[in-house]
Amino acid sequence: MILTIVLIAVLALGLAGWFVARAKASALYSGRGSLHSMPAYHGWHMALWILVPGLIAWGAWTAIQPGLVENAVMADPVAAGLTNDPMQRGAILAEAKTLASDPSAAAFNPEAQALVEPIRAAQSRFSLIGALIIAISALAGAGYGYTRVRPAFRARTQVERAVLALLLGASLLAILTTFGIVASLVFEAGMFFKDVSPIAFLTGTHWSPASSMGANINGNFGAVPLFWGTIYIGAIIAMAVAIPLGLMSAVYLTQYATLRARKWIKPLLEILAGIPTVVYGYFAALTVAPLIRDFAASIGMQNPSTESALAAGLVMGVMIIPFVSSMADDALAAVPRAMSDGSLALGATKSETIRMVLLPAALPGIVAGVMLAISRAIGETMIVVMAAGAAANLSANPFASMTTVTFQIVQMLTGDQEFNSPKTLSAFALGLVLFIVTLILNIVALRVVKRFREAYE
Repeated sequence: MILTIVLIAVLALGLAGWFVARAKASALYSGRGSLHSMPAYHGWHMALWILVPGLIAWGAWTAIQPGLVENAVMADPVAAGLTNDPMQRGAILAEAKTLASDPSAAAFNPEAQALVEPIRAAQSRFSLIGALIIAISALAGAGYGYTRVRPAFRARTQVERAVLALLLGASLLAILTTFGIVASLVFEAGMFFKDVSPIAFLTGTHWSPASSMGANINGNFGAVPLFWGTIYIGAIIAMAVAIPLGLMSAVYLTQYATLRARKWIKPLLEILAGIPTVVYGYFAALTVAPLIRDFAASIGMQNPSTESALAAGLVMGVMIIPFVSSMADDALAAVPRAMSDGSLALGATKSETIRMVLLPAALPGIVAGVMLAISRAIGETMIVVMAAGAAANLSANPFASMTTVTFQIVQMLTGDQEFNSPKTLSAFALGLVLFIVTLILNIVALRVVKRFREAYE
């Protein structure tokens, strides 16, 4: 609580520093050329010198304070009788911290109750120390920033460099996050492939992680049925729905719809992209799947399952219609008007112009949209979890229950699992394969888009 108040005080001090420095710089202005930088830049310079040191000190102290509190509590005589087992001691300390922050919580361990007061005392003491350090950092920055408010000071240059450093830091953070994700996938997948052969994993047709112990471990981790289910649902059934509907809607919106109709239809179509995937999953499981089961029974199938590849694929196709439609819309709109005008001038009808001129010219952009939609579809989780099923079937029957890579990742990492077992580590191997496939699809789509843009520049 104390550190939160100090954070608010630092932000208020930064705002006050902006007004003070701006006012001082305005007072120093005596005519054209008397100030190198506008007063607002001087205000931002002083505000940065208050906020940056204060926020750095606040973040650093927030990170190290829990460790300092724990060390102080463990040095207290009350903690001398705690067990040496790290897990039990950690559980007792966690319960004591919960009781210290929430007095109304119920205590289940007498040892935890005894540590409440030492924890509160340590937290108060270190919070006051941290508040003092943060205040000194912010005030020192304020003092330095105030001394720099002078007519010849290049405040604009300093502020622009600070903004550039902020933008660079944001870019590096995104890149480092990506590298961290890839590194974690590669590391965990490497541990999995120490026990399971990559060839058996990528070419095997039997998937049974529950029977993964024993000498025949390679035979139980054949991921081909998972890859087939992912492709069959996301790249075949879903695309059979999304490509025709998305492409036809793009053609209508760009070539036939009036401006008034386009103004209403396009936003309504794009609403589909904003619906949460769990809503699509419920719709697939509760509405579409029973209809498909009844249809399968009506054509003579014996005991059709409610979970089917067709139910998940149809709903997934509806979900990604806006991706295909938007990219096709942009591609058709980017075709030079002279090409369609020339076709019409030569006597072609509007439908012939669309079929023989516009669509071939916009094909690279349409293909790029389809590739991006496929990468989106094969990474979908909630719809396949709720509607596709868990059976690893290598079948072309759309009414059969199938599983996908994303479903198995969820299943392997949900619940009480041992993270050093091949069963759990297989989720990281599946994630690595899925990451590589979607990366390749995105690279191909971006290359196609780049070539398409260069064609008409």
